[in-house]
Amino acid sequence: MLVNQMKNERRSHLLKFLEKGLRYDKRKLDEFREITVELGVSKNAEGSARVKLGDTEIIAGIKMSVEKPYPDTPDDGNLMVGAELSPMSSPDFESGPPGTQAVELARVVDRGIRESKAMDTKTLCIEKGERVWTTCIDLVTINADGNLIDAASLAALAALRDTKLPEYDEKEKKLDYKSRTNKKLPLKKTPIAITVYKIGPHYLIDPTAEEEELIDARLTVTTSDGKLCAMQKGENSPLTIEDVDKMVSLAIHKAKELAKRL
Repeated sequence: MLVNQMKNERRSHLLKFLEKGLRYDKRKLDEFREITVELGVSKNAEGSARVKLGDTEIIAGIKMSVEKPYPDTPDDGNLMVGAELSPMSSPDFESGPPGTQAVELARVVDRGIRESKAMDTKTLCIEKGERVWTTCIDLVTINADGNLIDAASLAALAALRDTKLPEYDEKEKKLDYKSRTNKKLPLKKTPIAITVYKIGPHYLIDPTAEEEELIDARLTVTTSDGKLCAMQKGENSPLTIEDVDKMVSLAIHKAKELAKRL
């Protein structure tokens, strides 16, 4: 009960700031923290990237393999996304199997790439129904200070752009991970995920963990060249049609800004 009371007091205090168009770190409501994108942070991954969004830091690594295609897509390359919320990145995360938050993070990143048709998966087919390239994206949090979804999505996309396929001997059907080719992944689009958070009547971009803890609802909007590809709602409070319209419009506007970071 005391915890809820303290949370309500903190929420009331934050709302007073937001009514004046202010945030604790002096940013505007629709302003990102400082963003940095670094490529090639892992020597052993086929592609990798580190994204820092303020104090939030996440690494994405790409591992390529040759596998059997899914039965319903016999001539398409496979895509897999996994997320690890490391306990060293937040006291709220625990060791063990992926929890609900990690599963949601991986699925939102996966859906944005998949639904935008960012990759030309047909070109990743080696032998229809038998052998295709599988792209596995691993996301690992280094420090969690809010807005993990946007940071993870940006890191995944940057890592995909950094990826070079390893040598593959089609006769022997063997991969040589020590030899890299110059062949990059067939990326056709740039899906950018922007999560808009609602607190009271206000809409925020890129909250800190302190702000994120007090939100009523969030909507992650993934777009490519201004076209809507995927959406994911979070938290329990409902959103009206007007809310969704405003949040989607804001996300599309901010996606153009974030795309320039790549």
